[in-house]
Amino acid sequence: MSQPRIAVLGAGAFGKNHIRNIHEHPDATLSGIFDVDVARATAAAAERGCAVFNSLEEVAANSDAAVVATPTVTHAELGCRLMELGCDVLIEKPIAQDEVEARRLIETAERTARILQIGHLERFNPAIIALTKVVTQPLFFEVHRMSEFSPRSLDIDVVLDLMIHDLDIVLSLVGKMPDEIRAAGIHIMSERVDIANVRLQFPGGCVANLTASRVSTERVRKLRLFQPHEYISLDYSRQDGARFTIGENRNISFAPLASVKSEPLRLELEDFFECIRTRRAPRVTGTQALAALQVARAILDKIEEHSKLVAQSLHVAGPQ
Repeated sequence: MSQPRIAVLGAGAFGKNHIRNIHEHPDATLSGIFDVDVARATAAAAERGCAVFNSLEEVAANSDAAVVATPTVTHAELGCRLMELGCDVLIEKPIAQDEVEARRLIETAERTARILQIGHLERFNPAIIALTKVVTQPLFFEVHRMSEFSPRSLDIDVVLDLMIHDLDIVLSLVGKMPDEIRAAGIHIMSERVDIANVRLQFPGGCVANLTASRVSTERVRKLRLFQPHEYISLDYSRQDGARFTIGENRNISFAPLASVKSEPLRLELEDFFECIRTRRAPRVTGTQALAALQVARAILDKIEEHSKLVAQSLHVAGPQ
């Protein structure tokens, strides 16, 4: 298959990024767009000169694969149906709204022998790609991901919206699931958690502190990693980083991470195209995305526990 035909489900803000990248890429063909908002699909299709699909059956009849960039609650239904119809799928993160639906997607992919790739975009950030080549034994992470408020993705908590990127990165670098989770969070601009702070401890002693906010006054995307004799600082947005190594006599040497800037979404889609052609496993599998979802859900449970504890404390204290 020289040029896979790719459909995009969802012509919203992020769906349009997929549409643009697929349309412009020489190794794939944008077969068409499907969206429950027909007017939005029609406008996006007219801009790129592709078809508008009116059903999943029509998508599958004219496509080899599809990108699912729709609300999280629809991921399992759409993804499973497309795989049943013979399409490979790339589903935006998080994989699904709960573990049951995530496992349903994984089982369907195995049963139908379809590619199931999950859009944990930061795995394709050039700085993260460079980091994976120099990680030895992670001991401590400090991660901050903050954004200005946007009405986008308010159907899910900040943990599933933003922090899950970093949870996936930390899990992939540590190679283990945490055995202790502490978390606190509050809602400010929405009915769901808008700010969260988390401490994960892993078997062997590695600790990760993560903070995510979608009501910040500035955009921050930073990760700091400590490992034996080395400290690495990384900026997701700038796609760069630096290594500080402690040598003999406590001499400190500095070297930039060897990263080459590129659009992560383009790299992610190129990985998807290759998986379609070669049938190899994607860089981010359903099983890996399930692990990130499980930790995210456990974090939300801990946040709820903490919120109840605070509420009880305030009730006991009474008005001051």
